Amino acid sequence: MVQIIAGRKGKGKTKYLLDMANTAVKEAKGSIVYLDKSSKHMYELNNKIRLINVAEFSVSTAEGFIGFICGIISQDHDLEAMYLDSFLKLAGLEGEDITATLAELDQISAKYHVNFVLSVSMDGEELPESAKDMVLVAL
Repeated sequence: MVQIIAGRKGKGKTKYLLDMANTAVKEAKGSIVYLDKSSKHMYELNNKIRLINVAEFSVSTAEGFIGFICGIISQDHDLEAMYLDSFLKLAGLEGEDITATLAELDQISAKYHVNFVLSVSMDGEELPESAKDMVLVAL
């Protein structure tokens, strides 16, 4: 399943995502990964959550990002959920159409049983029609 936390910059998406990840890890049977554009939130995450600073890797396109996600999944068969902060920036999709990438994430989620929660810096109304049913909360 792919879920989206939508809202403009400064609306509290990161705090919501951090709280969600920290709550989920308490009941998780598998592992949880948090992807971010820096290590700034390291101390706000439960130490059982693996933080990956995507900026440390050469990921600049949506295709490269999907490959990066699949690489993480291939290394952790107990992976239960991935929390992606600043999704548009991480995936190189700022100002681009996100429809195809969301569809790929949805297929990956179904195939490998990994839930994705994305923070997306867009208002809920700006999201593509196919993504509107994925919105968990619009801030």
